[in-house]
Amino acid sequence: MKESIAIVGANLAGGRAAQTLRKEGFEGDIHLIGMEPHPPYERPVLSKDVLLENCNPAQAYLQTEDAWEQQGIQLRLSTVVTRIHRQSRQLELSDGELVRANKVMLCTGGRVRRLPVPGAELEGVEYLRTIDDAVAVRDRLQTGAPVVVIGGGFIGAEVAACAKLIGCEVTMLEAEEVPLWRVLGHELGGILCGIHRDQGVRVKTRTTVDRIEGNGRVTNVVTSEGERIEASTVVIGVGITPATELAEGAGLDVGNGIMVNEFCETSIPGIYAAGDVANHPNAIVGGRVRLESWQNAQKQATAAAKSMLGESKTFNDVPWFWSDQYDLNIQMSGQPDPTDSIVYRGDKSSRSFSAFFLRDGVLRSVVAFNRARDVKRTMTYIASRQILEPAQLGDESVDLRRLGG
Repeated sequence: MKESIAIVGANLAGGRAAQTLRKEGFEGDIHLIGMEPHPPYERPVLSKDVLLENCNPAQAYLQTEDAWEQQGIQLRLSTVVTRIHRQSRQLELSDGELVRANKVMLCTGGRVRRLPVPGAELEGVEYLRTIDDAVAVRDRLQTGAPVVVIGGGFIGAEVAACAKLIGCEVTMLEAEEVPLWRVLGHELGGILCGIHRDQGVRVKTRTTVDRIEGNGRVTNVVTSEGERIEASTVVIGVGITPATELAEGAGLDVGNGIMVNEFCETSIPGIYAAGDVANHPNAIVGGRVRLESWQNAQKQATAAAKSMLGESKTFNDVPWFWSDQYDLNIQMSGQPDPTDSIVYRGDKSSRSFSAFFLRDGVLRSVVAFNRARDVKRTMTYIASRQILEPAQLGDESVDLRRLGG
């Protein structure tokens, strides 16, 4: 009987895994099963170009539906997998159909974390995770409209930036002292907060939401301090939670995601996981991590697919992430920690500088504002955990490609 592989999650990770299987010569059946009605697509453009109408949402697709068919990949959309039958190696679908699979990859991703406050169900209150979400938010961002963004993480900050560029009156509410404090630390988070304020966004920090008001449709957001902020649209961006229910039902080890080993295999042989849902060991970071990024979804899914075919190569990449806000490109490699010491290269007030995060002399992470080359040139140092001289990192006359020699 022909070998069969099933991938649960027709998203970026699932799509790249299916493409890799074919590229590596797998000739068996591939079932790519997804809950959404859209074929696999990339998410970064949703909170950037789609909101600004710089691209058609369909341009985010990895390839057309016809292309999947031509590659012999059975793309099953608007379909939910309800159970994995481990003994019989079958997946049960919501309509009762059973799909046979010798091996399974779980790319179930995550779902938006809902804000548990009164009024969160009103019309005009949106989240941003899917293409349909992005289109719904885009259609509400009109010049002059009062928009409240709840959450100052990367998604919230990108939405706030797009809304302001469109001409909306934007208020961003952040529970922490500065946006992205847990990722960037107080100083960098404060710099980013200042950039948003310079652009005309009203940023309220140390602020939580008590309720959202409206008569069928949102009209105001009421903060925990009692301030009532006018809003015709509210976009909530308070993170995602990993979708582990299917894995739990199958008896897989779960803990802040689906636990996998260095080859992306779960606690049950023959079942793999990749993307936003996978919690994997990373020697570069120095522990287990679950990463929510475009780079990780692509590379981990590719590695997992190769592992399914017998190529036992450890997945151990330097994390990398980017965000575009206004005329600002932020790139980040490694995993910064607010407790690390920071060395700056360039003028922090110029919107063109890099911050190097060091721990015991070892470069752990780089965050660059409009300096992508600084990130590219130092990722090898993060991977090798090389001890570097802080003065050289901060000296712009020193070539970053020739440190530690």
